[in-house]
Formats: sequence, C-alpha cells, structure tokens
Amino acid sequence: MSKRKIVSIEDRIPQLKKSRKKKANRRLVFYLTIFFLLISIIVYLQSPLSNIKNIIITGNSFVKEEEVIESSGLTYKTNIWAIDQKEIEKGILDHPVIESVDVNRKLPSTIEIQITEHELVGYLREGEKAHPILGTGITLPIQIESFSEAPQIYGFTEEAYLKNMTTELEKLPKSILNLISEIHWQPTEENKNKVVLYMNDGYVVDGTIRNFANKMQVYPSIVSQLEPDSKGIIHIGVGAYFEEFTDTSKNNQKENESES
Repeated sequence: MSKRKIVSIEDRIPQLKKSRKKKANRRLVFYLTIFFLLISIIVYLQSPLSNIKNIIITGNSFVKEEEVIESSGLTYKTNIWAIDQKEIEKGILDHPVIESVDVNRKLPSTIEIQITEHELVGYLREGEKAHPILGTGITLPIQIESFSEAPQIYGFTEEAYLKNMTTELEKLPKSILNLISEIHWQPTEENKNKVVLYMNDGYVVDGTIRNFANKMQVYPSIVSQLEPDSKGIIHIGVGAYFEEFTDTSKNNQKENESES
C-alpha cells in the first residue's frame, strides 16, 4: 500500500494566509473599481460633457429649424439625460404647421427630431403673389415662384369657405389632387359653395365644396369612359355627368383661362 503524505497544520497556515490575502486584494480592487466608476458617472452627469451637442431635425419643408428648436425648449446647455421626450414633442406640436413629431435621444450627445408637416394642398393666388396653403387652412407667409404638383387656388375672399375647401383637398388621394391645375371659387346666390376646377388633362369640373373629396372620387372613372379627343365639363354636384364643350363654352373657357 502507498503511504499517504501527512502535512501538518503548521505547514498549511502560510498557504491559507496567502490565499486569503489574494482574495481580499481582489475584493478591494473590485470595490474600488465600482466606487471610481460611480464617481465618474456622477461627474459626467453633473458636467457639461453630458450636455446636448447636436440637434438634428428632419422632415421639415416649411418650418425653419430654428422654430422647431425654439418650440422644443432645448438648448445646448440642456443635459441629455434630463430631457422629457413627451414634453418636448408636446411643445413642438403647438406649432400650427406640424402634424406629428418623434423625438429620440442618440448617445452620447445628439437629439434627433423627426417631424411631419400638414399636407400642402395648393397655392393661394392673390394677384401676382402665391402662398402655400395647408390642409388645415393655414396660409404660409412665404411667396412661391415655382409650383410643385398642387393646384393654384383663386377667388376665395371668405376664410370659412377657404378652410372648408382645404379640408376637402386634404382628404383627396394624392393621385387625384395632382390632376387639378386650378380651383376657382365662383359662389352664386343659390350656391355659395360652387367651385370650378381646371384639370391638367384639359377637362373642367363643375362642383361644390360640400363633400368635394368624396364626389371627386368618380373623376378618374368618368374620364376613363370618355373618348380621348373629347373635352368638356364634368359635373359632380347633385349628380355626376359629362357635358361636352360647345363652341360657345369653348370660347368661355378660353376667356376664363386668359383672365386667370
């Protein structure tokens, strides 16, 4: 039989002390690391190092970046960890041009603000001037010289009717809105909601502001059933029907276009 080596307790004591000392040292290093890490975090949070350095704004066409930043309440002295995203969004949404907003924190020091503006539905013509107008009825105080695919709006002298018209235009599918070249308010004693539209494909639409968006839905269907060379007036008031131009109506149309 092999003999077991017997180690006395006196021989083991130095090894146990050494092992315990190593464990104590490791524990001390761990606690010191945690301590200094916490101190560093506190110093960072209290120092200008945690302030916002960049504010990135996207989605704006009509609202200036400075206006968005002012509405947000953010400054470059704002601590990035102290911001309330919901409160910032609420402040920005007070701007009448902005429909929705999304605020995100991008570490270490950037705030991203994604905005969606109310839809551009046309250009309000006042003599030689043209101003963008939104679906909310807000006319922007900027002059436009070149036009995107949105109708030019003429003759609205009463704000209530203009607001109703823009509300209807905002409901229209973009594909139909882009077909409209001009909208003229032509109220009569019997019908103050009467509008006449000149379309990009050469047709004229006689309609009414009431339920305009719903009634214009039939326009593509009516046009698709007409002969390619036929031109005339598409009525979408009480009923929907096509009236081909006579020589007289063609002359009247040319006079109207020249006046526009």
